[in-house]
Amino acid sequence: MTDQTAPLHWRETDAGRVPVSDQFDDPYYSLVGGLDETRHVFVNGNDLPARWDQDLQIAELGFGTGLNLLVTWADWLKAPHGTLHFTSFEAFPMDKADMAAALSAFPDVAQLAGVLLDRWSAGDGPVVLADGLTLDVIIGDARQTLPAWQGRADAWYLDGFSPAKNPQLWEPALLQAVADHTNAGGTAATYSAAGHVRQSLTQAGFCVERVKGFGTKRHMTVAVMPDAE
Repeated sequence: MTDQTAPLHWRETDAGRVPVSDQFDDPYYSLVGGLDETRHVFVNGNDLPARWDQDLQIAELGFGTGLNLLVTWADWLKAPHGTLHFTSFEAFPMDKADMAAALSAFPDVAQLAGVLLDRWSAGDGPVVLADGLTLDVIIGDARQTLPAWQGRADAWYLDGFSPAKNPQLWEPALLQAVADHTNAGGTAATYSAAGHVRQSLTQAGFCVERVKGFGTKRHMTVAVMPDAE
């Protein structure tokens, strides 16, 4: 267990209550199309529907509410699949009661959310969520924990708070560490289309493309690590 939990408050919106980070003054998700946004940006952005039959290591910057995991898990279950290891780097895990309240806004993944809330506890290490699915949330500053990670990812979810508000998770050195822990042919995706993010990913060795974002957001970023020559 860890005593270091995310300080947050709840903001009333027309669609309902949304958790907002006190540190970064940024909401954890949108209540309008939140599941579809996650699917568009991270699942489809990493071309995972075409890869579910492989054994996959997904890694993520920013676990937050766990919504990205739940959407990924739900889609993985619907297809013929190999094993899935999901590793997330999170400096400030949400209190479990806050997580439960946040995830209650998404009834489509309520059953999986119940399993997550029952089995995972911040700081306790890897946990088996289902046959073939393992979750490991690594607590601490990703600028230290990611370089020390022994794994390599087939797909990355770059999902920190906005680069303007949480620049630490978008620093060139950290994105280089992402690249250093990516298998050849591996991918990365993020909602951000900021020029400096794309430039840092390119300098780290990814082939980077700006593509259509979700909903009213014009662009997002996808990247591929070239196969070794």
